[in-house]
Amino acid sequence: MDLDVIGTRLRGELSDCDVQVQAEGTHLSVVAVGALFEGLRPVQRQQRVYAALKDLIAAGDVHAVNIRTYTPAEWQSR
Repeated sequence: MDLDVIGTRLRGELSDCDVQVQAEGTHLSVVAVGALFEGLRPVQRQQRVYAALKDLIAAGDVHAVNIRTYTPAEWQSR
């Protein structure tokens, strides 16, 4: 699993987001910060990330994904 490819894919799907990806085997950890998450419920935010990875998950290349999403204001207040 190439982290650069996954990061590029997520950045393409989640336009104008800062995305960080880490992997341990087939388990990913994704942190995404962007204005596109404003007004979305947590499950809707996760769905945006999963949509970009669905074929990798279906193929078994990715087994589990830990997703943390933030708006810019949420990220600043952490």
